[in-house]
Amino acid sequence: MSTATPDTPQVLLEHHLKALRLPTMLREYDKLARTCAQEKANFPHYLLRLTELELLDRDRRATERRIRQARFPVVKSLDSFDFLAIPALNKSLVLELARCEYLGRKENALLLGNSGTGKTHIALALGLAACQRGHRVRFITAAALVGELIEARDEKYLRRFQKQLTAYELLIIDELGYVPLSKTGAELLFETISQRYERSSTMITSNLPFDEWTEIFGSERLTGALLDRITHHVHILEMNADSYRLKQSRRKRA
Repeated sequence: MSTATPDTPQVLLEHHLKALRLPTMLREYDKLARTCAQEKANFPHYLLRLTELELLDRDRRATERRIRQARFPVVKSLDSFDFLAIPALNKSLVLELARCEYLGRKENALLLGNSGTGKTHIALALGLAACQRGHRVRFITAAALVGELIEARDEKYLRRFQKQLTAYELLIIDELGYVPLSKTGAELLFETISQRYERSSTMITSNLPFDEWTEIFGSERLTGALLDRITHHVHILEMNADSYRLKQSRRKRA
């Protein structure tokens, strides 16, 4: 004999929504049903609004997950960047890059300029824009990346780690040139960037002009080969100006 109660359909519905991993529909279906009843909305309209809520929330959760996986040290946006403080910066190109069309074309981006001019801020903001548009991103300093590559080589999982790096649609390598690289580190970094050539996009920030990159890699041959690859399909943002951080510090002291 059936033991069903009036609440059984609701219990089963909530069980099915959990099983189907539809948390927003589970949370909102009853409240939205009451709202639609008051508005005299028909069932297809109710179902449409309910599924839209689920899709919007799913997109939000996916974006948050991509931002976490990118490992940004802080989250920065273009809205908080003072373009007037860096007049040499091509703002229209920055806004174009924020649309992320270059990622589909597997193009690179270089942010060059002296310290304190906002290179990392722009890189973080463009990385955030890429996450928001559905792209997989990884942010890491050059020194940390080389350290992880050397560790992966020593622990015999270098190929697997490089394959993981290649899977990112945008790899942001920050602060290239701040720390000298060992011969091994320079070769591993060159190999990693080369593997991404015309497969996915790489963004690099550096305080050194191209003619001083030999100081980073210690070899004219290696530097020339790297620049040949990284600049083949590239957008260059020049950010030479007085240090923005230094100017802010002076204002505070004044």
